[in-house]
Amino acid sequence: MRILSLTHGPLVGAELFGDVAREAGHDLVEWEIVSQGRPAENGFDAVMVFGGAMNVGEELANPWLHDEYDLLRGWVSSGTPLLGVCLGAQTLAYAAGARVVPAETRYAGFYETVLTDAGATDVVLGVLPRRFEALNANGYRFDVPERAVALAEGPVPQAYRLGERAWGVQFHPEVRREQVLAWWAEREELPRPLEELDAELAAKLPAWQELGRRLCRAFLAAASSTRPQRGRRSSG
Repeated sequence: MRILSLTHGPLVGAELFGDVAREAGHDLVEWEIVSQGRPAENGFDAVMVFGGAMNVGEELANPWLHDEYDLLRGWVSSGTPLLGVCLGAQTLAYAAGARVVPAETRYAGFYETVLTDAGATDVVLGVLPRRFEALNANGYRFDVPERAVALAEGPVPQAYRLGERAWGVQFHPEVRREQVLAWWAEREELPRPLEELDAELAAKLPAWQELGRRLCRAFLAAASSTRPQRGRRSSG
C-alpha cells in the first residue's frame, strides 16, 4: 500500500508506526503539512495523521488547519482508511462536527483505559486488552462525533470509529521515549514532575510500544482488506 503519514512538526512523526509500515513492505510518504502545505488528497491507500503542539481553535495562527479539516472530510467520504492520533483524532472529530475543547487538566503519563463493548470487537482497537494503561500527552480533548462509535474510555474519551474505515485515538501508541521526553521538557505545566514521568516511561513504555505495534498492524490489515479504488470519491 501507499500510505500518507501526515505530521505537524519534527517531533511528531510516524515513529514506531513508520517502522511497522516499512517492515511490512508498504510505501510510507511522510508529509509535514505545516511546512509543506496541503498534500494531494488522492493517490493513497491509507492515511495516518499524527500529533502536534497546536490545537483545534487556533486556525488564525495555523491556517493550514482548514486544509486538514477539508482533507479529512474528503478521506472519510471516499472511504480511505484513516487513523488519527492525538491531534489527528481531534482534527478528525472536529471535521466530523464534534467539539474539541481544552481538557480539565493537562494529561501526561499513563492512564487507565477501558475498551467499550464496541471497542472489544473492533477490527483495530479490539487487538488491545480490554483494560490497559495508555500513554496520554495532551491538554485538549474531543467529544466523540455524533456519527461515530466510542471504542475506548479513560480520563477523557480515548478512541472512536467514524464510519467503517476511520479511527481516532487520543493516546499515543506510536512514540519513542526520547520523543515524549522532548515534548514534556517544552511544557511549562505538567501534572507531575518530569523526573517522575521519566521513571514511569522507563518502566511502562516497552510493553506499551508492543501494544502500539499491534495496533498499527491491525490498522494496516484493516486498510488492506478495505482498500478503495484510488481517486474515487463518494457523494456521501
